[in-house]
Amino acid sequence: PMNKIETHLKNAGLKITRPRLKILDAFNAAEKDLKKRHLTAEEIHLFLLKSEDGVGFATVYRALLQFEEAGLILRHQFETGKAVYELKSDTHHDHLICTRCGKVEEFFDAALEARQHEIAAEKKVQLRGHKMTLFVDCNDKNCAPS
Repeated sequence: PMNKIETHLKNAGLKITRPRLKILDAFNAAEKDLKKRHLTAEEIHLFLLKSEDGVGFATVYRALLQFEEAGLILRHQFETGKAVYELKSDTHHDHLICTRCGKVEEFFDAALEARQHEIAAEKKVQLRGHKMTLFVDCNDKNCAPS
């Protein structure tokens, strides 16, 4: 039987290959072990090198583009100069980005979401979606410029 990752790949019309599975494993491992959901292509490649999986950087980058096109992941450009990727979630969230260390934190605020719908109604427009990113100086005692 197929696991969840394999099912996602198949439903997206992508072949189930070892490199693709390993790249998706990197997202899951980072979230579980590092509490980090947003990864650069370089971080994924480094993870695969450390785990002795011979997946080249070009393969990682190409797979990320395919995953994005298939709707499996989201790509963000948070003014840090590098794209970061996260597995697509069923729930909406917004982002806090530390301007010093680049740390990304997700948040959801029901009042903000409601207010956005109110604004759309006041303007007599149909809200189709939004992205909110707040740029902050984090309160992590180990915060250091990246």
